[in-house]
Amino acid sequence: MTDRRLIVALDPPQVAHAQAGEVLAAKLGDAVGFYKIGLGMLTGGGLALAIALKERGASVFLDLKLFDIGATVEAAVRGLAAYDLDFLTVHGDPSVVRAAIRGRGAAATRILAVTILTSSDRADLDDALIAPGAPADIVLERARRALLAGADGVIASPLEAAAIRALPEAAGRLIVCPGVRPAGAEAGDQKRIATPRDALEAGADHIVVGRPITAVEDPAKAARAILAAIA
Repeated sequence: MTDRRLIVALDPPQVAHAQAGEVLAAKLGDAVGFYKIGLGMLTGGGLALAIALKERGASVFLDLKLFDIGATVEAAVRGLAAYDLDFLTVHGDPSVVRAAIRGRGAAATRILAVTILTSSDRADLDDALIAPGAPADIVLERARRALLAGADGVIASPLEAAAIRALPEAAGRLIVCPGVRPAGAEAGDQKRIATPRDALEAGADHIVVGRPITAVEDPAKAARAILAAIA
């Protein structure tokens, strides 16, 4: 069985349409069983691709980072949960998380709360008027509050995974880490990164990898190399 700790992002910048995602998924074949589809692909048929991948037996992570008033988030999650998606992201504000949990109802979709984007550093947080302090400390507190609000897990960089895993509130909850790069790979637009093995050893349940797999000539070979490294 494919190791589903590895989630492959089918939505890097060069892939804006679901047809390109279909091609990538076909190239990956049985090397990968878990895919992430993000907001950038949604208007290009991303939801249809998510449904098609589910019908083929794959797991699907719909990464929309929903953030709105409670009633809107609740309604959006209620509609999306009907598609039997595995993971769905919302921003980690407790009110947003609680609305998403209400919308999810009895569906199996797991609600994951975004702490701070892995493309953000302290300068970005200053621009957004986020409270002062080290990004890692803010991630930890946002994770704790989101989990108390009922989130099934959190999205955080690998650099914060160990501290989140140590939280009492994190017992039995998921930690999913983007910002994962094989040794020697370019960081791209990610600022807080680690290797696949380091992320898992720090406490991540799943790692999300995009361009190091999807932007190379042989995506399946690249995916299998990462799977070998974490085996």
